[in-house]
Amino acid sequence: MTAEAITVLGLGNLGRALAEAFARAGHPTTVWNRSAGKAEGLAATVASTAAEAVAASDLVVVAVLDNQAAHQVLRGVDVRGRAVVNLTSGTPGEARELAAWAAANEAEYLHGAVYAVPQTIGTDASSILYSGSAAVAERWRKSLELLGKVTFLGDDAGRASGYDVAILSGMYGLLGGFVHAAALARAGGIGAGELTPVLLAWLTDLQPALVTFAEEIDSGSYSGGESSLAMNQSGLATLIRAAEAQGVPFAGLDAFKALVDKQVADGRGEESLARAVESF
Repeated sequence: MTAEAITVLGLGNLGRALAEAFARAGHPTTVWNRSAGKAEGLAATVASTAAEAVAASDLVVVAVLDNQAAHQVLRGVDVRGRAVVNLTSGTPGEARELAAWAAANEAEYLHGAVYAVPQTIGTDASSILYSGSAAVAERWRKSLELLGKVTFLGDDAGRASGYDVAILSGMYGLLGGFVHAAALARAGGIGAGELTPVLLAWLTDLQPALVTFAEEIDSGSYSGGESSLAMNQSGLATLIRAAEAQGVPFAGLDAFKALVDKQVADGRGEESLARAVESF
């Protein structure tokens, strides 16, 4: 059977990797980018306009800078009968707005959150969360699996982005903590390379605590208290003092302690640290 045509709008690092994955699998691939030079070397048909690119395929994959750019690219384009899969990062509300726009223009919409660097698209190291049109997720599943593992989260187009912003917040919190840990270690004459194996072992040991915290947050019951707010308030105060003494204060620690302080001030000091989520 002849592979079906697929269009990719946007040829940044991610968009180019998507187009390469489709073309490599034998799909006739049409691409469009504001700067046509980005298509150089691709085994794809280069459209002169976004409208021309969309007209070439039933599946249209969008990977541009942000959802405002996605709106601009798609505005005025005839998307009737097309499956629009948007892999552009943004907020849950923006994804829902684009889904509503697609529905008003007689197109099906699926939003995706990509967990991969461009170099790993199409490998086992790539996974993508999708939400929105179940029909698109099912109809085009084999094609989407060419990009990475497919997980469908339901028909709320904003749900994939909801996961995405939460996961990215956790990621940047971890990275911020790591670079501060490296700065503290360096101030104490310890190399980052020496610190990292010990830190990784401790973070691995913390995984069961995160599962417990998640259960407490979902249930709204924080009575466990094995890692109490009051105990962590004291620990954070000591850590902040030590960081300041070594000349590497970190506002992230101060902000987290403020969340804990609020709960302790409300008389919740003996309850679980997970209760700090209620300070938001």
